[in-house]
Amino acid sequence: MTARQSAGILLYRKKNGELEVLLGHMGGPFWARKDAGGWSLPKGEYEPDEEPEAAARREFTEELGLPLPAGPLAELGSVRQSGGKVVTVWALEGELDPALAVPGTFAMEWPKGSGRMQEFPEMDRFAWFTLADAREKLLKGQQPFLERLVSLVS
Repeated sequence: MTARQSAGILLYRKKNGELEVLLGHMGGPFWARKDAGGWSLPKGEYEPDEEPEAAARREFTEELGLPLPAGPLAELGSVRQSGGKVVTVWALEGELDPALAVPGTFAMEWPKGSGRMQEFPEMDRFAWFTLADAREKLLKGQQPFLERLVSLVS
């Protein structure tokens, strides 16, 4: 059995001489009260027959409901998460207003065991963070991408 695969894009900008990254807060009831470690870069799973870069582009647009800013992507490589999923990420320098995002949704039974299906946003808010703040907010398994970004842009 092959590991599940996910692809995403880490959007970054330089503001006042400091590097910032765009992150999204995970949606749904499990993440509602979690801030530190509850943010992710826009990403999503893809099937083995889909190209990872194409999946990353698609997922960015689905997660934010906005087009991907124009520009060349720089591969940041892959990381195997603790649950076994392999995440491949590209970096893109660009600008985007997080207030304009219209996130995609997912349905799940909630409360669990109630038989009632509810819809939740995949990511419930987006924001720009300095690297210091991003290290606190970002899911632990995605932290290596921040260091790879720093290496890429320095």
